[in-house]
Amino acid sequence: MTTGKSFFIDQTRCTACRGCQVACKQWKNQKVVETVQTGGYQNPPDLSSSTFKLVRFSEVVVDGALRWLFFPEQCRHCLQPPCKMVADMYDPEAIIQDPATGAVLYTERTKKLDATEIRNACPYDIPRPNPETGALTKCNMCIDRVSNGMLPACVKTCPTNTMHFGERQDMLALAAKRLEQVKRKRPHAMLVDVSDVRVIFLAEVHPSLYYAHMMAARPGEPKVLSRRELLGKLVRQA
Repeated sequence: MTTGKSFFIDQTRCTACRGCQVACKQWKNQKVVETVQTGGYQNPPDLSSSTFKLVRFSEVVVDGALRWLFFPEQCRHCLQPPCKMVADMYDPEAIIQDPATGAVLYTERTKKLDATEIRNACPYDIPRPNPETGALTKCNMCIDRVSNGMLPACVKTCPTNTMHFGERQDMLALAAKRLEQVKRKRPHAMLVDVSDVRVIFLAEVHPSLYYAHMMAARPGEPKVLSRRELLGKLVRQA
């Protein structure tokens, strides 16, 4: 049985207040990303070396009706992180997995890795290189806070009960209970990648729709491998 910590993020309650996004920046003392108007409310436009949490906005048509979907993007802290599998081939200490929480942590040694190779290994396109140091960056599960009995900054600040954090088995139970309630009105609701990651999302509609705006802005993108396809590929290469 997998232990450690997990997030549960209930998409049905997210109002895109971006409190989680701001709290992440404040706690980690990350600089503001200067942006310009791109025609939507998503700001900044993507994750970066100083933006580990980002609320994505997508306008999509679901069952003939226009819906505005909000998605608090972050590292999923995979149970078997493909990024670490790739990094381990070069330096087993560049990316580590905290034994107590399961958090996937990037160290300064990632600056010696091929950033593109590590980023391509992630099924969710999360890691970003720091242009000044060359090290790879992403959410670290607020390991400093969690190790001292505190909630991650994003969870602590969430005003709508969208974000939850705790022992993995407790989060799985909470997610299953909430899914049962949501399915009464949204029969297509689902838990996303629940057996593979520590950040469990409850999606009202198909998960791909939460990325619709991003994919529309990136026409011609190559097919993204599923987690199982990617893991199988890495195992064959090892």
